[in-house]
Amino acid sequence: MALRFIAKDPNTNGTQCPTVLVDEHNADLVLQGWKADPDTEEECEKFGPLPETEAVIRIPARMVPALREACDVAERSAVR
Repeated sequence: MALRFIAKDPNTNGTQCPTVLVDEHNADLVLQGWKADPDTEEECEKFGPLPETEAVIRIPARMVPALREACDVAERSAVR
């Protein structure tokens, strides 16, 4: 697997922080974020169960530009 690095949260220490990447094989977005608190998970489960294979994470709003960039990269490289 080859991941294309897009950005890390600029307001954190640079090692353990939210990160945005794109999988170069299938154009999936790969996100590292803060684990959601139990209240947030509970609120999310109102829309459907949270399987063991999934997680709720938080990406800070200041990273919206990085998410846009990742979406653009994924869209340009997606297999049609």
